[in-house]
Amino acid sequence: MAYRRRQWPDRGEVQPPADPEAAARDICLRQLTLSPKTRAQLAEALARKAIPDEVAEQVLGRFTEVGLIDDEAFAQAWVRSRHNGKGLAPRALSAELRRKGVDEETVKEAVADLQPEDLDAAARALVARKLASTAGLDPAKRTRRLVGMLARKGYAPGLAYQVVRDALAESSSDDDFDSPPPDAPL
Repeated sequence: MAYRRRQWPDRGEVQPPADPEAAARDICLRQLTLSPKTRAQLAEALARKAIPDEVAEQVLGRFTEVGLIDDEAFAQAWVRSRHNGKGLAPRALSAELRRKGVDEETVKEAVADLQPEDLDAAARALVARKLASTAGLDPAKRTRRLVGMLARKGYAPGLAYQVVRDALAESSSDDDFDSPPPDAPL
């Protein structure tokens, strides 16, 4: 049995819909049903579907007015979720929010909620999880990998080095207690 190749219509220019306002509302509601979105993300989705700018602005304004779009709430929820789930620090969280189109002032307010104790605890938990997988490595290489992992998650170098230094010191003291002294009877 022979299969025919499916012919796709020309994917060139997207034609504007007949009723751009209804289409804009549908697009925004569909996007918001999937997951929370920023105003900038919704504006981008509307632009991809050839919704005129004035119609997009009108619909986005109305959605913001009724509370369906709230960049501040989005940013705060994003920071809590990504910090608790992935252990991300303010620098990485700020970069993610900026990529999502959140304005700088809102980003600063959202990451300001993170307390230094929370960052320290999250960094220590990340290092503790990764420590066992670096057990056989040279101490310098082990330190580089652990500090690099924290750096990629947005932690400041000073905090990263301190947390890794503490974890490695604790790990080596635990190893001393776990292994019997060389002259102990077996």
